[in-house]
Formats: sequence, structure tokens, C-alpha cells
Amino acid sequence: MTDPWVALEPGADPAEHVRVLRRAHETFTVAGTVPRPVRSVVADSWRRSARAGVGPDGTARVELTDGDLGAYRAEHPLARVMPLFRELLGTFAADGEHLLAVCDAHGRLLWVEGHAATRRRADRMNFVPGARWSESAVGTNAPGTAVAVDRPVQVFAAEHFIRQVQPWTCAAAPVHDPRTGRILGAVDITGGDGLAHPHSLGFVRAVARAAEAQLALLPPPRPEEVPSLNALGRDEAELSLDGRRIRLSRRHSEILVLLSRHPEGLSGDELLCALYAEESVTPVTLRAELARLRRLLGPGSLASRPYRLTAVVESDATVVERRLETGALTAAAEGYTGPLLPGSQAPAIVRLRERLAGGLRTALITHGDPDLLADWAHTPWGEEDLEVWRALSAVRPTAPVRARLAALETELAAPAHRAAARVRSATYSQRPLA
Repeated sequence: MTDPWVALEPGADPAEHVRVLRRAHETFTVAGTVPRPVRSVVADSWRRSARAGVGPDGTARVELTDGDLGAYRAEHPLARVMPLFRELLGTFAADGEHLLAVCDAHGRLLWVEGHAATRRRADRMNFVPGARWSESAVGTNAPGTAVAVDRPVQVFAAEHFIRQVQPWTCAAAPVHDPRTGRILGAVDITGGDGLAHPHSLGFVRAVARAAEAQLALLPPPRPEEVPSLNALGRDEAELSLDGRRIRLSRRHSEILVLLSRHPEGLSGDELLCALYAEESVTPVTLRAELARLRRLLGPGSLASRPYRLTAVVESDATVVERRLETGALTAAAEGYTGPLLPGSQAPAIVRLRERLAGGLRTALITHGDPDLLADWAHTPWGEEDLEVWRALSAVRPTAPVRARLAALETELAAPAHRAAARVRSATYSQRPLA
């Protein structure tokens, strides 16, 4: 093979190659070894898929639907080049009975367009907008693997890890932000055996490069003008206001979190009770803090009687809470970057922190999505969460997960360790994010 990223050499017999690949796939699923004819890029992907706990009879999950999907697509950077994708690939997909698909950096399909009959067939395996097609979710496939290895790649027939997808062939290429170099997602063409040709991979690679060139020519998206407050996973919140990024003290962080949740305002007594557990703290102390905060924010930003912000401030904690309430669990989990002001002991902040973390954690366990549970379990606040690891083991019983669960159950059998773990969970803290 002159190009290891291309599935078939010109002139090769597709039917014979399919038979060879199916035997190799069965050998791998039974014995865990990859026979020689399998390309290295595919063999490596099969191994990653198996380590992620993907089963050959699995199927994709739809994570974003309706309004959540529409809002996410509208804000995604690749929305700006969808007209280009349609212009370059749309006719090719429709005429060849193929599909044009675009995914984000997490392997979630954002757009799936093309031949109507082919779309109906693809619907049956959940190759639809909003479904997660990352390697960790559905194993080897062109868009998911292209994102995983950051290379254009072609996947032919039984090279797909999930049997349901093996009648298909696809070619995909990652698309990068031309300013930062980070992966934005991938553009994919999916169809039948006719796509198992070097030209299809070269074509989709050229389309991805054209999209990056167009993104480089477009002006950067305008920054969000609504003031925003980032308080998750950091002891000192950061406020974006009028083009400024303001690092707040811990007390000012607590005040702004509370006032952002109460646009109608809070009285001095209400703020005093929310912020201080000690009854000995006087209103004079609070007024001094508010005066310093007013000078920091600028004139007209903080009103009094009651104390309130004169502009709407969008807190990242409120965004996560709203997503959780509307059932957008994936979006909520992605927005949760850590406990709310983890070092704060202000009574109202402690209640908010516990309610938000507990609500999200319970939703993750109830929903049982293996990717979301794994993401939570491998964070500083979830690494000793026994119930999350048990839930993860139930849906993804890989050897590393079972080993970690067994170790946790042994460690947490000691009463002293359980008490210490609860304290760490309640007071988790990390250095403020840059």
C-alpha cells in the first residue's frame, strides 16, 4: 500500500478485500489480535475502540436534539463554512448517492445531508445530526477516527469496528481553526464501496483545506457583548465586562455570583446572611466590600437599595444549571469545569455548589452514558466518587475501570478514609484557571 491512509489500491478486488477484513475483524473480536492484512491505522483504531469498551454490536447515541442541536450548530465555527461544504461536496454526494457529514471536535454529527434514500438507510444506524460518532463511542469510523488521529483517513467496509456500519465506506478530514490550530471537527463523505478510492480521500482533504482557507479570510466572530462571569473550578472568578477581563477577589466573586442570580437585587441583610456564617460580622464590613467592588466595576455598574447589578451578567454556573434543567445533559457536563468557587465557605455559595454538583452527578448516573461518566470519573472531583465508578463499570466494564472500582471499594472500606474523601469532595480546590 503506497498510502496507508487509503483503504484500497486501484485495481484491488473490493469483494475479496471485504471477505479478508471480515475474517480479521472476527479474529480481533474473539482473540484480541489483529491479522496482518489490516492497515496499521485501522489496527490501532480497533485497539483504541476495544480499550474504550466499544462492542462490535453497539450503536451510536443521539445526544443533541431539536433546540439544543439548532443552538449548538448555529454557534459552532464550522457553521460559517457550511455553504462551502455544500458547494464543493453537496452535488457529489447527491449524484453519487452519498452523504455529506460534518462533525465537531467530539465526533458529534452536526449536519448530515445528501441523497434521500441513502439518508434513510443511514438513519437506521443513527448516522444523524446530534449523534456521537467518536471512536470512544462507536469505534473505528472516518469522522471519529479523523478527529482522533488528526489526519485525513478512509475507512472501508469491515474496517469499521461496529458490524452495523460495515456495509458503508467513508472518507473524512479534520478541519482546524487557522488562528489557533485546534481541531474544530471533520468533514466526511459516506456511501458505498465506490468511495474506496484514493480520489475520494484526496477530495475530502482538499475540501477541508479550502474550509480552513476560508475561515482564515473571515473576520473573527464578534465576542459576546453580554457580561459573563466564570466561577466554576476556580477560587477567584473572572468577569468579562466592556472588553475587560477582571480577576476578582474571593469575596467579590461570591457577591457577583449571588447578584448575577438575583437580578431583582438583594438587601443588605440578605447579602450578609448569604455571605457570612459568623453573626459577628457587621453591615459595615459588607458595605466596605461593596464599595470596593463598585470602584472595580466602574460607575453605574452596581446599584443599591437593594444591591443589584445594572446589567445582566451571565454566570457559567447558571448556564450549566439551565442546561441541566432543560435536559441538555451533554452540554451541561461540558460546561461544568469544576465546583463553584470551591474554596468559598459562604453559606449561600456552599448550598449552590452542592446543589449544582449533586444535580449534575445524579443526572449522569441516571442517564448512564459511558462517555459522560468517564469524563466525570477522571476529574479531580470525580476520581474517588465510588457511585460514579460503579455506574461507569456497569456500562463500560473494561479491565481498567473494574480495577479502579475494586481499588476504590478497598480504599473506601476504611471509615477514616471515607470521612476524608467526603471532606475532599466538599472542599475540592484548584488554582484559578489562566
